[in-house]
Amino acid sequence: MGFSLSKLKSAFGGNSKPTKPVDSIERIISEVENTPFGVSDSNVLFAGLNELGGYYFFQTVVVGSFKYKTFDGAKLIMKSDDFELELESDTLELESEPSQVAKRFITKIDFQIEESDIENLQSQRITELTLKTKKGDLSFTKYVGTQDEEE
Repeated sequence: MGFSLSKLKSAFGGNSKPTKPVDSIERIISEVENTPFGVSDSNVLFAGLNELGGYYFFQTVVVGSFKYKTFDGAKLIMKSDDFELELESDTLELESEPSQVAKRFITKIDFQIEESDIENLQSQRITELTLKTKKGDLSFTKYVGTQDEEE
């Protein structure tokens, strides 16, 4: 019989070489129709402003390896060269949901934002975003795509 033990091991996952992650930022961006707001090593942040009954929200969705469940909420800090805005999640209970892609999660978090902060935020060029959770901080850089190049 002509078979290789190393080929057999690799077929069943016994390969000791590190493998490339199944998911990537480029893959997430290509599979989600919306334009990313920020990116990290293994997560993409999608975001947008919304208003409901006179209250304003900065709605975010983190797609990637970030998996989180808490009853303590989260904070989002947005920074530019001369501006910093810290937003609190509008609910304390947050939970990531698994997606149809293995090891990829979807975490929806809405943050309260004041109308005066919206005007200030829109006039700034955000460079850094930090999602603060009890689990730790997740840093994003502002996504630069075709829409930002036209500005």
